[in-house]
Amino acid sequence: MGLSIICVNWNSWEYLQHCIGSIYSNPPSVSFEIIVVDNASPEGGIEKIQAEFPSVRIIKSSTNLGFAGANNVGFAHCNGGTILLLNPDTEVMGAALDTMLNAMTSLPDAGIVGCKLLNSDLSTSTTSIQKFPTILNQLLTAERLRLMFPGCHLWDIAPLFSDSDKPTKVDVIPGACMLIRRDVFERVGGLSEQYFMYAEDIDLNYKIRNLGYSSYYTGQGRVIHHGGKSSSQHKVNQWSTMMTYRSMLQFYRTNRGQAYATVYRLAMGVAALVRLLLLGLMFPFGNRQQIRWSTSKWATILKWAIGRERLKSATN
Repeated sequence: MGLSIICVNWNSWEYLQHCIGSIYSNPPSVSFEIIVVDNASPEGGIEKIQAEFPSVRIIKSSTNLGFAGANNVGFAHCNGGTILLLNPDTEVMGAALDTMLNAMTSLPDAGIVGCKLLNSDLSTSTTSIQKFPTILNQLLTAERLRLMFPGCHLWDIAPLFSDSDKPTKVDVIPGACMLIRRDVFERVGGLSEQYFMYAEDIDLNYKIRNLGYSSYYTGQGRVIHHGGKSSSQHKVNQWSTMMTYRSMLQFYRTNRGQAYATVYRLAMGVAALVRLLLLGLMFPFGNRQQIRWSTSKWATILKWAIGRERLKSATN
């Protein structure tokens, strides 16, 4: 088997339906298999996937294993020499799969290869590539800043707007669409299950870099990523925000030490407090609905920073 494509599903069967359809409409030139791990989706729908795509292998988990755990289960059941971790809310375009596979083949030091991710409106997603996180680039992260200064060393997304047809070495390829050498994935022990959701892809890129391999981005391949559809329901917004920051704290604690993690938490707490003060001042003059949403988000971050979060999983 040349390629194993692993999709983890949680309440996303309609997006998954389009995702799998796009793979069969734009298949790679090598033999491939598709494995779907259903993370105990309470809304069901996975049976419809099995009925429409009988060749897809469905693995049903009785509990929600998280993104890392479910992908590791899928990997344990796959046969491909190359593994593609693909979010269910994605759609493969054209020759994207072959483009990534060709880059992997031509680059002996490539451990991970990714491509250009497009938003639902087909604009370029600035999350297609990332720098390894630091306190400074996390404090300054903002879509407007990334687009205004794409070459800034804090995020360096300039390759996304380059016409070069050569793969570019980057720090992080996101888990939404991540092609990995099987032997390299085995050597690092798969995705770390210290992370239930978020930052496990950053951790994987970091570990693979430490093995002496590199992550590459190729802008010639394109995949639509509708973005966060498995966890975008209103009831899980605060949970998702909390998990994002807890996972990043875990990454720093694991890879940079407890002192760095503590400073990160303090810095984000100060940033949250400043944002809340500014949002309060803006409320009479701005878009009140947007300000309320931002206030809820930053209040959640502040609670996390001072250790008063109430993390009740919205995936049960």
